Amino acid sequence: MDGADASRRLLRRLASEEPLDLARAALAVAREEYPELDEGKYLRVLDQLAEGVQSGVPAGATVERRVGRINAHLFHELGFAGNQGDYYDPRNSFLNDVLDRRLGIPLTLSIVWMEVGRRCGLRVDGVGFPGHFLCKVRLDEGDLVVDPFHRGQLLGVDGLKKLLSSAVGDKVKFDPRLLQPARSREILVRMLQNLRAIYQQRDDIPRALSAVDRVLLLAPDDARALRERAQLYERLGGSAAAAADLDKVLQLEPGAPDAEALRARVLRLRGTSQFLN
Repeated sequence: MDGADASRRLLRRLASEEPLDLARAALAVAREEYPELDEGKYLRVLDQLAEGVQSGVPAGATVERRVGRINAHLFHELGFAGNQGDYYDPRNSFLNDVLDRRLGIPLTLSIVWMEVGRRCGLRVDGVGFPGHFLCKVRLDEGDLVVDPFHRGQLLGVDGLKKLLSSAVGDKVKFDPRLLQPARSREILVRMLQNLRAIYQQRDDIPRALSAVDRVLLLAPDDARALRERAQLYERLGGSAAAAADLDKVLQLEPGAPDAEALRARVLRLRGTSQFLN
């Protein structure tokens, strides 16, 4: 996969920068499927979206008015929307496709909203709310929580509780700490995990593996991702690589509840690898 190699190279370079440039990194993820992707073109699209917002508000407009103008421009004038008809289409996770098609999932629509908001002078963060990504605009006193998937709906506590219940049921109780800002790196990991899950559901194991490889470029000590990659390596016959990933999991989590089972699995994988060699 030439596109995946290009995506890895660019993500590796961006991952060394702090803070990580969210828009450029999201476009780097898309480069797996679009090796010739023109990064500059889509950054200019984001600039143009912000210009469209700013042209409709007077200088010195309040934060609330600018938020309303962003929602009006993106969702009503331009037609950005949540893709409820085909939620698990991989294109919903590629920023270039979202900007071209004006369809996305909560995460990618939030990235568009955040990038436009920041260009309009707002202090805006992503929020990794359970089951449904959101944006949070910081005010001098308090915050505004925005749901770009539902056309920029503003959510108070009651709305957040309802959203939480619909997303994950009663397993998680609402707590204001669920609205902590997500770092750019965490947002990219979540995007790649979404893609991994979609590809794995479609039994496209090479693409699922590529997504997890890139998660581990951003978060090398992510034990969950290492476990997932080991499983994918096994499915592709890579016993030695799977054993190496599980070894690292044991180093990171020596007291894991399944540590003994992992050690037995590593021994079995190494035996399989020697047999194959």
